[in-house]
Amino acid sequence: MTPPAPAAGSRALPDWTAAAITFLASGSVLVLEVVGLRLIAPYVGITLQTSTAVIGFALAAIAIGAWAGGAVADRTDPRRLLAPLLVAGGALVVAVLPLVRFAGALLTGAAAGNVLLLAAVAVIVPAALLSAVPPMVVALQLGSLAETGSVVGRLSGIGTLGGIVATFATGFVLVALLPSSVILVGTGVVVVLAGLALAVLLRRRAPGVTGRLPVGLLVLAVGAPGLAALAPTPCERETAYHCARVEADGTDGRVLVLDTLRHSYVDLADPQHLEFEYVQAIASVTDAVSPPGAPLSALHVGGGGLTLPRYLADVRPGTVSRVLEVDPGVVELDVDALGLQTSDELEVRVGDARVGLQAEQTGTRDLVVGDAFGGLSVPWQLTTVEALQLVDDALADDGVYAVNLIDHPPLAFVRAELATLREVFPEVLLLARAPVLAGDDGGNVVAVASRRALPVEAIAAAMASRGLAWQVAAGQELTAFTGDAAVLTDDFAPVDQLLTPYGRPAD
Repeated sequence: MTPPAPAAGSRALPDWTAAAITFLASGSVLVLEVVGLRLIAPYVGITLQTSTAVIGFALAAIAIGAWAGGAVADRTDPRRLLAPLLVAGGALVVAVLPLVRFAGALLTGAAAGNVLLLAAVAVIVPAALLSAVPPMVVALQLGSLAETGSVVGRLSGIGTLGGIVATFATGFVLVALLPSSVILVGTGVVVVLAGLALAVLLRRRAPGVTGRLPVGLLVLAVGAPGLAALAPTPCERETAYHCARVEADGTDGRVLVLDTLRHSYVDLADPQHLEFEYVQAIASVTDAVSPPGAPLSALHVGGGGLTLPRYLADVRPGTVSRVLEVDPGVVELDVDALGLQTSDELEVRVGDARVGLQAEQTGTRDLVVGDAFGGLSVPWQLTTVEALQLVDDALADDGVYAVNLIDHPPLAFVRAELATLREVFPEVLLLARAPVLAGDDGGNVVAVASRRALPVEAIAAAMASRGLAWQVAAGQELTAFTGDAAVLTDDFAPVDQLLTPYGRPAD
């Protein structure tokens, strides 16, 4: 049934106006929540804690705004406040961009304090202001107690629909088409314009109730986009998952940086130049487990700069490598800035690596390399028994799995992943520096697993020949290192918690 039009002299807004304002205010909060996570990721990375902080602060802001908006609407005519709230909220959505970027320069790193502060800066104030709008609209639209249920229910549903549409549109469409900065500025400008239009409408309908918008508010609305344009950006290119850039290192060296981490080093002139120690360790494994120069069938879980696939193609002509990379923007940057050339022997498939593993032909790969990272950790869905069984399925009977891991004392994640590997593979090794094996330091380590006996001495010799001061832990030494760590499964894989300071004993 069509709701009745507001009676003459009523404070109520036209129904379409009330619906549009509620839809826009609620939707803008969800746009801010989705984009806010991407906005702070270049400074603190993407972890479960980062997502939790943004979602938690957004919910807190919604609760505070709705409570405060309803309380104020009982004491003050909402027509005085609706337009200023929209203009201020929209302007602050725009202002979030420079605020986070200036603050991020001081709060870089995944410490809990940095995550919480940046998430609060990105979300709380504009989300609270915009969340105060719907209860004020409800207060205006209530003509009598007999209409309370239908008015509140209708506007609540419209607000929820606005949030749903904004969430799906942002996650599935806008992020794929536009940089986060453009999404935020565009959303904020639309909200500001809606507030200005509402101010004009209300002044015409109730000239004695609503006044002019404060000058300071107008200055904020005009100045916020300019400040956003001047804010420093850490991104050379914003991809679907990362803030990415390529840094020069000498004449031919290039470093791929994703968010806060140096992910890959590529020597444009010499593919055999392996800068990162963990890459040298994995290359040493390939040297030891297969005759020199023999081609391999390799699957690479995670692409980055494709350093190892290029190395294998150079030292083992005829090697066929398939790379599973989730981020198409990283692949584009590899082509544009890192000289990547794909071919029948070097194929890149864009998509989630867990899905890609399921599509692999059984028993065909001599080598599977794990080097996928989402922020500071291996994506949890690649660490479990179920995921490792897919790796095992893809490997030939004598195939080898080598995976790059990062952890810090007490190395709870590495220990858990070793326990998980040993649940699937009969032969498991850990390659790491001596202080890491002693539990005194952290950083990159490489775990190696297979169904065949692994040549421990040959791997150690290959690392030593590269000048790599890493050791091999096997047998009882590895058992002692792993301890009673829990096996990770699809049902229970707290990877982020194992990596973060929350799971570490106090110093």
